[in-house]
Amino acid sequence: MKFMLDMHDKVRHHFEKGGKFEKFWPLFDAQDTFMFTPATTTSSGPHVRDALDLKRVMITVVFALFPAILFGIWNAGHQHNLATDGAAQGIMPDILMGLRYVVPVIIVSYAVGGIWEVLFCIVRKHEINEGFLVTGMLFPLTLPPTIPLWQVAVGISFGVVIGKEIFGGTGMNVLNPALTARAFIFFAYPSQMSGDAVWVAMSGDAVQGFSGATALAIAAIAEPGVPLTNALTDAGLTFKNMFLGTIPGSIGETSTLACLIGAAILILTRIGSWQIMAGMVIGTLATAGLAGAMGTSVFAQLPPQYHLVMGGFAFGCVFMATDPVSSAATGIGKWIYGVLIGMLVVIIRLANPAYPEGVMLSILFMNVMAPMIDHYVLQAHIRKRKARYA
Repeated sequence: MKFMLDMHDKVRHHFEKGGKFEKFWPLFDAQDTFMFTPATTTSSGPHVRDALDLKRVMITVVFALFPAILFGIWNAGHQHNLATDGAAQGIMPDILMGLRYVVPVIIVSYAVGGIWEVLFCIVRKHEINEGFLVTGMLFPLTLPPTIPLWQVAVGISFGVVIGKEIFGGTGMNVLNPALTARAFIFFAYPSQMSGDAVWVAMSGDAVQGFSGATALAIAAIAEPGVPLTNALTDAGLTFKNMFLGTIPGSIGETSTLACLIGAAILILTRIGSWQIMAGMVIGTLATAGLAGAMGTSVFAQLPPQYHLVMGGFAFGCVFMATDPVSSAATGIGKWIYGVLIGMLVVIIRLANPAYPEGVMLSILFMNVMAPMIDHYVLQAHIRKRKARYA
């Protein structure tokens, strides 16, 4: 590594100010930061604590995503084999088939999003930030494995450019870029991304995909008088397989168990906010329980714990809501932010049967509200201190 560092340093002056390749300094700096420990300190947000730098924070989040990535690859292949052959083919055949569908989606996300990142950094003469390592992985995990690759390119372009770069780049964005991209794709191409379709990779003489009701869609359209748990079980959607994730759906969102493993990594490394995660769970359970007691609709009779394993709740709770840039930053603010997201999730699911998945919109809405939450929390602390020393 010392030899590589010496070779790297020999050409450094060509990329520094006044050098013949000065305009390409962001590319050189990105390689320098990625391969070696940078000698510079953070000059703008987001800031991190102790000896950790932004590179280590972001790569830890990617490591925390590994369980969801690996499970998503296996499950995509598993659902394909079940749909085409009527039976599982074994772990390796499932994984190989899953790789065929998942890897291209991830590659396109990183390639297209990376091009936008580099372009903006060269024009603005900014550093290429490691934040895209996370955004480029989060976005494809929220997509169905059969999504057209051109839609992946369009979505990540919207998320990077409109969701982040127009605000000034990493650390300046108001909305989570990956969720911004997901929301754009959802509303631009609802027939392929709506919550009432299940996506299963198909090949050969079979159709390219078939649709069926998701767990949330079944709950939303259930007939009065029929227990929702029975309706879900009849459709093959038990609490157990929804928790494990052995159901069709988006690549990384089906397994609550995989998301919990990622949550443990983020909490133990103190990178993810456990307050936001806990607040979101509390808000969801409390609101679902209250709705069930009031009997506002058939969907309201769903046991509260089912909300935690349905749709993209676990993935959003662990990886999206805890984004350090777009979430609340104060201690009390994190609790308020998380609880309100959980409440909104249930409200959207109950109030709009045509759109039962409320996690994405709830997080984006609270991203906008997060600065206001922190403002009032800080103002309350200021008033308390003024009263103490008056």
